[in-house]
Amino acid sequence: MLESSVPKCEKTPRTRARRWLCVMILFLFGIFYILEPRVSWSSDFWTPHSWSSQSHNNTTSSDNSISPDYPSLPSLSSPPSPYFVAYPHRYRFILNEPHRCWLENPFLVLMIPVAPHNREARDAIRNTWGKETAVLGRVVSHYFLLGLSKEEDGTETLKEQVLQESRTHHDILQSDFLDSYNNLTIKTMLMFEWLSSHCPNTAYAMKVDSDMFLNVHNLVNMLLKAPQHLYMTGLVVRGAAVLRDHTSKWFLPVSAFPERIYPPYALGLGYVFSMDLPKKILEASAHVKAVYIEDVYVGLCMRHLGIALTDPPRGALFRASIPHWTNSCYWTSVITTILQNSRQLSDVWRVYQSMNTSVCAQ
Repeated sequence: MLESSVPKCEKTPRTRARRWLCVMILFLFGIFYILEPRVSWSSDFWTPHSWSSQSHNNTTSSDNSISPDYPSLPSLSSPPSPYFVAYPHRYRFILNEPHRCWLENPFLVLMIPVAPHNREARDAIRNTWGKETAVLGRVVSHYFLLGLSKEEDGTETLKEQVLQESRTHHDILQSDFLDSYNNLTIKTMLMFEWLSSHCPNTAYAMKVDSDMFLNVHNLVNMLLKAPQHLYMTGLVVRGAAVLRDHTSKWFLPVSAFPERIYPPYALGLGYVFSMDLPKKILEASAHVKAVYIEDVYVGLCMRHLGIALTDPPRGALFRASIPHWTNSCYWTSVITTILQNSRQLSDVWRVYQSMNTSVCAQ
């Protein structure tokens, strides 16, 4: 064998370079696999990419109100962040009215989130604006949206009280999540789920808080002239700064939401939307991580969809509080006003009904 010949087993510079290249590729791949984040940033917020597919204990739904392809709840082995809520998730309705909206075919559905123990608020609404079921020739329905509570009242449990109330009034939708302020986003998203599944012929819906005066006549009158698609209005907030004060009720840290300004959103005290939006907002929720501030979260979903909110035809229709000075026609001129309690709603309703609407309309 000549001195210059190279045996097959000997390493040449070219083969060594190839082997080093393979080793480096495998090394970098291993580092990327280990350090790859489970959640990545999107332009709108956080997008869950790899939530666990393992079901939680209560992930079975008894009706068709939850899409079967929704991601399941992330692993709860570590304490959840106080700034996010467990959504999307397969919650189920334990008290439901699955056929009522189909049968009534309402023009407008009023969805009222309320705590399970707040029977006083539900009765006040049933005796005031909640009893307006036919307005300007259109059918209007209302439902109360509840979660679960651990509270009990005397010897009769709250669960039994709510069940009896449901059997009497047929206007309660209760789901199996803990009813709390920080879970309002869950309650709101379940509202969209239920509407999307149960009210196929409804034109509009409104989320309205239980401590609100609602002029249903003015609301229906506005909607008769409103857009029928991709429409949401209310008291629209634009350019709101993200609160970084730790003592604020609506505090969000930079780690939870890095932007300084929120996108436009409608205040949660009462906003109206066309019924093509619930399904779209639910689709967006698979891409936008759910913060606990529910009206901000709906605004984030709307931004993800590229759908702009609509200002009401008059700025004073949706009010956050009663002005210091009001005239005798105030209650006939607004759609919503926040009140102090249920007793005040009953008093205001008597005043509203005593007003001469023909004179106030002039």
